[in-house]
Amino acid sequence: MLIPYIGISDFTSFRQVQEMLEVFEVYRRQDSKRMLHVGVMMSYKTLHDIPSRWQNAFPPKETIASIFSSTEVYNCLHYADYENGWPNLELGKRLDRAIAYGGQHIHALQLDMIWPHPSQILLGVHSSRKDIEVILQIGRKALDEIQNDPQLLVEKLRDYEGTIHRVLLDKSGGKGIGMNAIDLYPFAQAIRESYPELGLVVAGGLGPERVYRVRPLAEKFPDVSIDAQGWLRPSGNALDPIDWNMAREYLKEALAVLL
Repeated sequence: MLIPYIGISDFTSFRQVQEMLEVFEVYRRQDSKRMLHVGVMMSYKTLHDIPSRWQNAFPPKETIASIFSSTEVYNCLHYADYENGWPNLELGKRLDRAIAYGGQHIHALQLDMIWPHPSQILLGVHSSRKDIEVILQIGRKALDEIQNDPQLLVEKLRDYEGTIHRVLLDKSGGKGIGMNAIDLYPFAQAIRESYPELGLVVAGGLGPERVYRVRPLAEKFPDVSIDAQGWLRPSGNALDPIDWNMAREYLKEALAVLL
């Protein structure tokens, strides 16, 4: 049984993890089994030391293992790779290398990419020799490729059986576009009916005073997990540092809405 989580992406230090875990433990209800998802970002370019506009927003890859020092949270490496198209026959090697930077306490790898080849995912995880979960992000472009059709999504996910553990639905593309629960519901329902073993995760424009957006989905899927990124800073721009006061308020609100 997968444990649902409340996520924050863009941690850059272990101190931030400790502070958010303290908030989480204070405001989590006694009957809640949720975890704090600690999301750390990495991309093809930061993995290979190639300059990019994200290099100041993502932590140095050598520090990721230290950010993942706690065993009381769900440590997830978000790896974004849109290089060289599909099928990317080097992806498995990249994933193996990326996972290694997560250290001994990495719990999950989130794939921020468009329909990566399942065999390459398996190769990367197997080569890493780590028992971790895999989260497949399904964003706006990935949904466009299947004509935004829930049934085609179900068929596409057959390729990933035995490879992934959770599916994240996010039409915002990390740009803070507000989640529309009505739009996401048909996809979430199709996944739950066809693949009840997969964990459901949703994201898109969540933050303080924005958690209400997930309530309609949480009423239908009480174990749905969420993740927030862009709207944990006043600008809504993921290139800016997180405002940790905003992150605190988001956690408080999320723990009040989600069991």
